[in-house]
Order: sequence, then structure tokens, then C-alpha cells
Amino acid sequence: MAELTLSAHQTMTLRESTQDLLEVETVYAPAGSAPPEHFHPAQDEHFEVLEGEVEVRLDGRTRTLRQGETLDVPRGVRHQMWNPGDRSARVRWQTRPAGRTEQWFRAIDALHRQGALRADGSPQPLAFAVIATEYRDVFRLAAAPWAVLRPALAVLALVGRMQGYKRHPQRGA
Repeated sequence: MAELTLSAHQTMTLRESTQDLLEVETVYAPAGSAPPEHFHPAQDEHFEVLEGEVEVRLDGRTRTLRQGETLDVPRGVRHQMWNPGDRSARVRWQTRPAGRTEQWFRAIDALHRQGALRADGSPQPLAFAVIATEYRDVFRLAAAPWAVLRPALAVLALVGRMQGYKRHPQRGA
């Protein structure tokens, strides 16, 4: 089972990976901040809090999920999840269908392994643009309408590839 780093405050362990289902267990470290608001155009997600609690923003409404509680996020719904608390939280997370979600997570992990990060631990914008355009079938930023964001990301991705960032970072590189 692979352990992947998604952010300075989030790691995950792959539990099951088929075309129909990706199941992971993720640990949210304390004192985390909200990731970028995003949505998945073709995948539904199911979360179950195993330990601790996490904050969730779903379509602009924020709530706390505690141990034993679950949440379903249908495809296309804008969301964020993080742990602003003072102790770790552990969450089981299922994505259906899996599509290329595992590859997306591995690409984010590779950016961490390569050190392609800003001082706050988030990915360098050019590196992120490269993989965000490649994996737009499983992950989309919700900061602006996709019709506006897509051309901007494409330009940043082009510059990022010219600077050496890859669409499919090598595992462990």
C-alpha cells in the first residue's frame, strides 16, 4: 500500500484501486487550512470520519464532521475538506468511478517529492497548472468558471512544461 503526500497537512494510504473504486485512508494533520475549492466532473465521493473531526465546505456551506459521520459529495459539487483543529483526523475516502484519480494523487505526491513547492507547502503554480490541465477529467478548480480558468491554466501549463515540469511526474522522483 502506497502512502502519498497531498499537502503539508494531508497524507493518504491507498487501500483499494480498481476502475470502479478508489478507496484511501487519509490523515489530516492538525492546524490545516482549506485546500482550493474544487469539484470532480465525473466522480462521486464518500467520506467517513474514523477519528477526530474535519471541516467541510460544500457548495459554500461549512460544517464540522465528527468521528462516525459520513458525507457524500456528488460529481460537480464544489467542496473543500481540512482539519483546523488541534489533533489529527483520519478519514476513509471513496471515489466512484475511480477513473484517473489515483494517478492524479500520485502526480500531486510527486510534486512534493520533487520539492516543487512554495514556502507554504503548496505546489508551485506552474507545476500545478501542468498537472491540473492533464487531469481535468478528475479535478477542476472552482475559483472561476471553467471556461475562464481553462485557457489561463493552459498558458501556465505551457510555461510550466517549458520550465521542465511534467504531466506525469515519475513515481518517487
